[in-house]
Amino acid sequence: MKRVYLASPFFNENEIDLIKQVERILIDKGLDVFSPMRHPRADLVEGSRHWAIENFVNNLKFINASDIVVAIYHGQYSDSGTAWEIGYCYGTQTPVVTVHFGEISNIMVTEGSHANLTLEELKQYDFNKLLSSFFTGRMI
Repeated sequence: MKRVYLASPFFNENEIDLIKQVERILIDKGLDVFSPMRHPRADLVEGSRHWAIENFVNNLKFINASDIVVAIYHGQYSDSGTAWEIGYCYGTQTPVVTVHFGEISNIMVTEGSHANLTLEELKQYDFNKLLSSFFTGRMI
């Protein structure tokens, strides 16, 4: 079973809803999904230095243990943490499948991703073949 780390912001209801949709698709494909949203350090004071270190180290551990990273990317707006995760994975040669929810994307994200998909394309994507694909929207 392939291990997937799901990179995404989860700061509002729209972002949380999209994570739930993507999680369901990935789980239905038989993938073992780690979603940071599901593993908060509730025992620590949010925003504290200790909380930051523990979350960073834990997320990095799961990225490094993953076969693939799936990133939810909101186009010209996106989370700096998600962009960092995509760049880190590119540097460590971990394939990133980016699911785009915007018409405009940053070239560093699209070119750093192994595959660039819409939500509908993700539903059909074969994680065993892991074919590459290019972003077809506008890049900046």
